[in-house]
Amino acid sequence: MAIGSHITTFGGLPVRNFRRGERPGEVAWRLSVDYDADEDRFAEELGLLLDTVGGGTIEALVMGEWGSPYENPAPLHLLIAARDRLPRLRALFVGEMTYEECEISWIHHGDISPLLAAFPRLEILRIRGSEGLRMSPVRHRRLRELAVEAGGLPAEFVRGFADSSFPALEALELWLGVQMYGGDATVADLAPILNGTELPALRRLALRNAEIADDLAGALAGAPVVARLEELDLSLGALSDAGAEALLLGQPLTHLRALNLSHHFISGEFASRFGEELPGVRVDVSDEQETDDGDRYVSVTE
Repeated sequence: MAIGSHITTFGGLPVRNFRRGERPGEVAWRLSVDYDADEDRFAEELGLLLDTVGGGTIEALVMGEWGSPYENPAPLHLLIAARDRLPRLRALFVGEMTYEECEISWIHHGDISPLLAAFPRLEILRIRGSEGLRMSPVRHRRLRELAVEAGGLPAEFVRGFADSSFPALEALELWLGVQMYGGDATVADLAPILNGTELPALRRLALRNAEIADDLAGALAGAPVVARLEELDLSLGALSDAGAEALLLGQPLTHLRALNLSHHFISGEFASRFGEELPGVRVDVSDEQETDDGDRYVSVTE
């Protein structure tokens, strides 16, 4: 699967591309420059957005191309410098690009902790791409949703997240990806998340697009965090019968509202068992895949 279209809503608001002359509106503003532009051009557009729309009216912001994202990290320092002009910002998407603009595994980032420190009122943060992505230990009291879409999520980022504190976080979505594209996080790196001690509000956990989906399923079978989840998502990954059996033989999942296993390598026998053994759960076992000469693959890589 390649990401071929832009989002149309974000943070509960319709997305509108910023153009010169725009007026304030209850929308999520999308800010993007041409692929051959530079950071100065992006800074100019950000300044125009703040001046013409009014930074004090902006609740949601979507950052598209910022100029050569395949070699330049997201210019979060520009947002940080403008933080006093964005007092109502509660939702931010960094790197909202299609594969034609930049392949997901080529999008560069850096340390996102300074951004979180600069915007203590931020409630939703979504990031696409993970080249160079990392998180220094940080505490954020209001973030409710965090998602990172990646073809390979670095273990360094996962460990930094695990060392941080997000007491209000209700939804966590990590696309772990494959080792070939930097996805070297292991179950051991994810252990603090699966324990859930530092995530008291977590109700929706998505560990998607994972090459290690079977290992994750085995760990989730006894993970303390599962007992208080409402939704569990292992979609887009390489889940096989081994992982399916681990989930079915592990701790009860009947309390879940939804279990998403779509894009999988589970046999029809095990797929049917989920429906039979979890009758009150909305189980998604759609998009069954066939192995490629015995190899299983995730949905999104490059």
